[in-house]
Amino acid sequence: MAGVMALSATTDALSAIVVHTQLEDGRKVCLRTVRPSDEARMRRGIELLSSESRYLRFFSGAPVPPDKVIASLVEVDGHRHLAWGAILSDDPAHPAVGAVHAVRNNPASNSAEFAVGILDAFHGLGLARMLTAVLLVQCRSEGIDRMDVQILSENYAAASLVRSLGAEKCGSEQGVSNYVLHTQVALGKLQHNSGPAGIAAVFTAFADYI
Repeated sequence: MAGVMALSATTDALSAIVVHTQLEDGRKVCLRTVRPSDEARMRRGIELLSSESRYLRFFSGAPVPPDKVIASLVEVDGHRHLAWGAILSDDPAHPAVGAVHAVRNNPASNSAEFAVGILDAFHGLGLARMLTAVLLVQCRSEGIDRMDVQILSENYAAASLVRSLGAEKCGSEQGVSNYVLHTQVALGKLQHNSGPAGIAAVFTAFADYI
């Protein structure tokens, strides 16, 4: 019981952290856990993705995923489903510009499925790496040792990202490449390799958990 209580306290503490940082072009963002109240913000963000980006992220070109998919994206408990979003701080509407998810196959599993989505206008600015770093810290705290990643074969940017974090390709089927991303390896690469300048704020905010 004590171990469960300690884990819950750590989960709550991590989930309460808000990281204020900036992108490579100077725009300010805050990174925080996804909340049920973000459903409309999540829906709007997905609508703003290009049709190509929606296809690469959701394996479907539909303008917006079904309501049940949207609902599942914001049903975050910090244990089975971990998710962090990026909000543009300088915009009065505080729109969502990216999100990253890790979803366990079952509550007792030490592995999860990884996915990340970034609005087209924010590609190449370090946001995917910053969100992934935040997620990896929480994954390690929650005992998630590895993440499974499914990437469409034509999604070269996503494949390049996970490979740069040490992901290993473990097969492909029907145009989908499968990778395994080890939490500790990926976190180490983000900590010690050169990356977006804004990532320093992430590791400062989570210094007590690294």
